[in-house]
Amino acid sequence: MLQLLYTVVFSETVMIMVLLFDNPFRKLLIMTLDLVKRGRGPVVVKTVAGTVFVVLMSDVASIVEIQNRTMEGGVLNPTDEVLMSRNMLEASLMGFLLLLSLMIDRLHHYIRELRLLRKTMESVKKQEGENGTGKAKAMTQEIADLKAIIKNLEDQCESKDNEAKTAEAEVRTLSKQFDDLVVEHDRLVEENRLTSIDQGESAKKNA
Repeated sequence: MLQLLYTVVFSETVMIMVLLFDNPFRKLLIMTLDLVKRGRGPVVVKTVAGTVFVVLMSDVASIVEIQNRTMEGGVLNPTDEVLMSRNMLEASLMGFLLLLSLMIDRLHHYIRELRLLRKTMESVKKQEGENGTGKAKAMTQEIADLKAIIKNLEDQCESKDNEAKTAEAEVRTLSKQFDDLVVEHDRLVEENRLTSIDQGESAKKNA
């Protein structure tokens, strides 16, 4: 019994060390524990743990009984002393065995949760990367559209500027022509006036 308990405790200690540190056997052990927790595995494990717990309680009861006999008799005989030592050792090993089993179960659970969390984070990052790429493409297209609009507006502004310059040149030309016409009109009026005066004076001389 003691050899079996020592073997199980040592095996569980090795399993905990394998789960705690990254090594080639960790993945294999996790897969094995996954298989154990499927189907009837949990029922078998709980049955074994319950049996060990019952034996542990039996050893504790034996220890209490021996202590009671010692208190009544006042002397601990060699047989009771050997039995008490053996029961205490078995109880300690079984308690330690149950504790290590619980630690293995919790470590396996947290490792699985961590793996699922990592997969979820990777999926979220990948999705965010795809969304970011899509947004980048949309922004690039929007920038290209805005550049086209700006180019069109610049062309329109340049066209309007050219039209304004042309209109300004036409206005200047028309203004110059108007000034020339005014000067020509004044000259003709002056010539007509002078001609009228000359004709009047000629008429007076003839009279």
